[in-house]
Amino acid sequence: MISNLFKYPLTKSLNNMNRTLAFLFCLILVVVQSAIADDLQQVSRETINIPMRDGVMLSTDIYRSPALKRAPVLLMRTPYNKVHAKSVAERYAKAGYIAVVQDCRGCYQSKGDFVPYNNEGQDGYDAIEWLEKQPWCNGRIGMWGASYVGATQWQAAVEKPPGLVTIAPVATWSSFYRNLYLGGAVRISLITSWAAGKSQKPEGAMVTSDWRKALLHLPMSEVDQKVGWSIPWLKGMLTHPRHDGYWKRIELTEEIADIKLPIQHIVGYYDFFSRESVGNFMRMQKNASDPLTRHRQQLILGPWDHGSIGRAKVGKIDFGPNAVLDTVGENLKWFDRFLKKDSENIDNVSLPVKYFSMGENVWHEATTWPPTGFTSTPFYLHSNGNANTDKGDGKLDQSPPISNEVADSFQADPDDPSPACPVTKSRPFMGATWAPVDQRPIEKRDDVLVYTSVPFTEPLTFAGNVKAKLFVSADTPDADWVVKLIDVHPDGFAQNMAVGILRGSYRNSELHPSPLKPDQVYEVTIDLGPIAAQLRKGHRLRVDICGAYFPLFDRNPNSAEGPFGKRSLVSTEKVYHDQIRMSHIVLPCKK
Repeated sequence: MISNLFKYPLTKSLNNMNRTLAFLFCLILVVVQSAIADDLQQVSRETINIPMRDGVMLSTDIYRSPALKRAPVLLMRTPYNKVHAKSVAERYAKAGYIAVVQDCRGCYQSKGDFVPYNNEGQDGYDAIEWLEKQPWCNGRIGMWGASYVGATQWQAAVEKPPGLVTIAPVATWSSFYRNLYLGGAVRISLITSWAAGKSQKPEGAMVTSDWRKALLHLPMSEVDQKVGWSIPWLKGMLTHPRHDGYWKRIELTEEIADIKLPIQHIVGYYDFFSRESVGNFMRMQKNASDPLTRHRQQLILGPWDHGSIGRAKVGKIDFGPNAVLDTVGENLKWFDRFLKKDSENIDNVSLPVKYFSMGENVWHEATTWPPTGFTSTPFYLHSNGNANTDKGDGKLDQSPPISNEVADSFQADPDDPSPACPVTKSRPFMGATWAPVDQRPIEKRDDVLVYTSVPFTEPLTFAGNVKAKLFVSADTPDADWVVKLIDVHPDGFAQNMAVGILRGSYRNSELHPSPLKPDQVYEVTIDLGPIAAQLRKGHRLRVDICGAYFPLFDRNPNSAEGPFGKRSLVSTEKVYHDQIRMSHIVLPCKK
């Protein structure tokens, strides 16, 4: 070897040695990196109990890789059994985080009593404070999860725990009242079925087999007993339809503006949380007290309902492969941005809104919601007074009435309320869905007014929050008006796109309801929520109006006697559309 070195110039020998050493160094680096990668793929789970301030112990799973000595922590707090988060927690752990999943108080392996949302703020603070002090936590903590689990994030965030850097709530609320109640009507099937599954069932008690009878029962104050047993917190929710002090403990709408956190918001148009989730984004982007926080908000708004977030097939509509979204992957990109970088080096989110346009089935980006470039456009209701059913004479166009058209009327019978969606063999009464399904069977009912446009010769594109401005009357002290926005396909399929409801007694205030005066005409505005869609050539736009959306919302007994009233009255409801009282919907249409 030494003799061979003297055969070549010294510089050439050194170059050969350097190349050899460089090769060996690269080989060692690859081996080390491979070993580290293998370690990251090996995720362990440890279950411990974390004490809350009152001494109650909450069972907590910690997922981590052997290669991570100190890392940012991602926390989920759930009432649905922490073991179900295993696959997501392992994915986070493999991505360089320590994932922590905790059973909420009174749930599964955690001690204490479960009362929905009652302790989540304080328990969330205590859990985060404990995590921040652990030697394996680098002091930067994020939270993830959907629905109830999303709400635990907001509730913890307003407590401002040390170490919490960002949250990523999916499909959830900041005002539980406004999630449960809309326009004075309560999401009755949702909260009662959830209560039946999440409350402590007494020995020998059985959940009702006749949900329709239970949900039609009067007074409303006894519905929990008709479900199967006494559920005090459900009774409380159903007997406080006013937005009063009862809800204060879980009313965070004003408080969230003081949070100084980057936040990722994800929800679908058909999700019953859509208004709240989109509203949370808008509040944080426009009203956050911290200017930097306003720039660190992101909204992802897709075509999904609560059970199909990230999927292409929703109800009876397949929105195509573009609708598929890896929500965990989106969370990871967000967490990597705010938990793995120094705050000084974090770029602001340049395009904070990503929204899916149904019909054209593509994603768009915008700087805010509602997106710019759309104009509020009225579509007026017309008929000769016979808009009942899809065979009636109801029309919809952009021309205001030029004559005194006759008002349309229907009978709203509380004992036979208009259904939220058709009941079929595959979709029983309690299988009622918020997702898109064919509305034609409902449009055969005489208590449904139907207004339809002519087929479009050019695509109609809109994005934003849809409203209905109606002139209405009823001959009873109370009545509901339900408005549905529908895309009628060329083959006749009537796809519900958005819906709103207003209880007449709540027309002016969520806090101070007032009865209707019989046959007096009122101008009302009904919010149909956020939506983005394109109606293609050959499609028609339709508006359905009726007096119930049962069982997704409770039917109105029309007596204005509140949750303790036992009477129900059939109401004659009218919708006016003449030169003075021009009922219409407002669509944010593309300019």
